[in-house]
Amino acid sequence: MGIEIERKFLVTGDAWRTGARGVFYRQGYLSTAKERTVRVRIAGDRGFLTIKGESSGAARAEYEYEIPAVDAREMLERLCEKPLIEKTRYTVAFAGRKWEIDEFAGENEGLIVAEIEFSGEGVHFELPSWAGREVTGDPRYFNSSLARNPWRNWNTA
Repeated sequence: MGIEIERKFLVTGDAWRTGARGVFYRQGYLSTAKERTVRVRIAGDRGFLTIKGESSGAARAEYEYEIPAVDAREMLERLCEKPLIEKTRYTVAFAGRKWEIDEFAGENEGLIVAEIEFSGEGVHFELPSWAGREVTGDPRYFNSSLARNPWRNWNTA
């Protein structure tokens, strides 16, 4: 079984942009049940189908399979819940670790979230200056939640 262990942080400032490489993503959900999410994604020119289990802290079961990009496009347009998630994912190296920073577009424009993945829980890591408040345990920041309740609709008062 695949296990995903990640921590998420809101991003502050633009210091992370130096040397960042980005790829545009479009993704949608076939299922957003709490116990499982089924996602279709196009990352650049590659298609993926991903199944994730319910979160337990920073960990959850994850299975990901590459699928033909043409199939992924058709599923995004015909089968997935709307709105789709649109974002550019940047890869940034910091203190010997790879961070992924998602700068959202479309319905979630203005939201920027950084993720770092680990091979086990309780791993020590250095927090960059641009990593703000941790949102790992806040389900509103799950991409599946952002598809149902986009960030721009949140009451920020």
